[in-house]
Amino acid sequence: MRTAFDFSPLYRSTVGFDRLFDMLDQSSQIEPMTNWPPYNIEKVGEDQYVITMAIAGFAPDEIELTQKESQLLVAGQKKGSEEGRQYLHRGIATRAFKQTFNLADHVKVTDAHLENGLLTVDLKREVPEALKPRRIEINAGADAAPAGRPPQQIEHGKAA
Repeated sequence: MRTAFDFSPLYRSTVGFDRLFDMLDQSSQIEPMTNWPPYNIEKVGEDQYVITMAIAGFAPDEIELTQKESQLLVAGQKKGSEEGRQYLHRGIATRAFKQTFNLADHVKVTDAHLENGLLTVDLKREVPEALKPRRIEINAGADAAPAGRPPQQIEHGKAA
């Protein structure tokens, strides 16, 4: 049984984690979980991930993969008619499905392929250079700019 948690104290002491808390809040609400189609999520490298979904019976043209901002939507819809078929046992599910995955910032789909009934989606986190951490030099003593004088321009690590 799930219980709802109050995340309001965390909102007061953090900045920029709204989306994370919204996802936690949504996951704590009681709602039917979709367990089909089954899937795995693997971390295969420092910034590389793979989602593998078991979708036997679907052709590549019956699957739609869409990434919009931080969400990846995988949807499947069987084409063709089931009319005229009489099943004595039907164990292969061919019902339509929609599965949404919330992706972290800067995670992009790099490849997707269907083989032996398994859809494999490769993902990679690619942080732009402008957003990567950078070291900032601190001037002290004789190198520091006196009050009232603008700081020196620095090119390629040397003072101008």
